[in-house]
Amino acid sequence: MLGAIIGDVAGSRFEWNNIKVKDFDLLGVASKCRMTDDSYMSLAVAKAVLEYNGDLDKLSKLAIKYMQEIGRKYPYAGYGGSFKQWLQSEDPQPYNSYGNGSAMRVSACGFAANSLEEAIYMADAVTKVSHSHPEA
Repeated sequence: MLGAIIGDVAGSRFEWNNIKVKDFDLLGVASKCRMTDDSYMSLAVAKAVLEYNGDLDKLSKLAIKYMQEIGRKYPYAGYGGSFKQWLQSEDPQPYNSYGNGSAMRVSACGFAANSLEEAIYMADAVTKVSHSHPEA
């Protein structure tokens, strides 16, 4: 999870200014690096994972709760338009997204799981709440 967040911060300055080299300062000019939506949602999922106690339905509900709670505190982190609406919804529903946002937030599931199967079930529980397309 730390690697995912460090990678997110290090890569944030290239999100709209892509480079095609592998030799660059990891954090470069620190003032141009920041946490993005992926880091905030990773933290929200981690918080849900810490509380869910093995009940996957509860994990999904906690993921929604904490993604909305944290996402609303950081509204300018780079969320896509549909996810912004999902964050503000009183009844958030999956919206058939196949974007990579769902994959970017699941690192805590892999860390907390006791098996590959459990990691997959956990990752599904926290991604299907918003990204219901099979590609997600």
